[in-house]
Amino acid sequence: MRCQPDPLVHEPPEVPATSKEAILDQRLIKALGHPVRMRALQVLNTRVASPSELAKELDEPLGNVAYHVKILEENDAIELVRTAPVRGALEHFYRATIRPWFEDDSWARLPLSVRRELFNDILQDVWGEVVASAEEHGLDDPKTHITRTWLDLDDQAYDEVVDLLNSVVDRALELHAEAAPRLDKLPPEERDLHATALMIMHVHRAPGGPASRRGRLEGEDRPQPKEPE
Repeated sequence: MRCQPDPLVHEPPEVPATSKEAILDQRLIKALGHPVRMRALQVLNTRVASPSELAKELDEPLGNVAYHVKILEENDAIELVRTAPVRGALEHFYRATIRPWFEDDSWARLPLSVRRELFNDILQDVWGEVVASAEEHGLDDPKTHITRTWLDLDDQAYDEVVDLLNSVVDRALELHAEAAPRLDKLPPEERDLHATALMIMHVHRAPGGPASRRGRLEGEDRPQPKEPE
């Protein structure tokens, strides 16, 4: 399960693998335990920002964002990069030090209740972004990709699909990084920027759901043609 982009992070001090994994798990659980913290961490994985800038981007009250930024800093999920006077106040600027996602093996070690809570937060955030995009005509591009495909897989095929989807995210992030210097070379008025969001879901279908009923209608309960004699 992956939540969001793979950032450019600074390498942490070397510690035994099992200890490092446990520390990262606890930091991520705390960091991703609230939608505001998760969204702030996503932003700080792409650029340096202050609580004030985050509040504007996330459309959240500054006091609320500042509180969650403090929790992120206390859990070593972000670090202070610099301070600067802004309109008579000293503003603090941060960047992320951990990725806002779990690798599949780390995700599997989390309690089911925690996974469900995080999924709920992520899905709400994703749906909110989809609705906002639709309201601003973000789905009008003919190349917009939205599909639903029903699959029946064995263990080998299921694992291969999981790896395939992870590789799609990895390649998309590489393309994101490759595009950045090309965009920076252009003046703002000449940048043909596609500000997109890649959202991938691969879930087990609910028993008795639409796909199951469709399967029964198309094959299971339908009389089969007789073999020619």
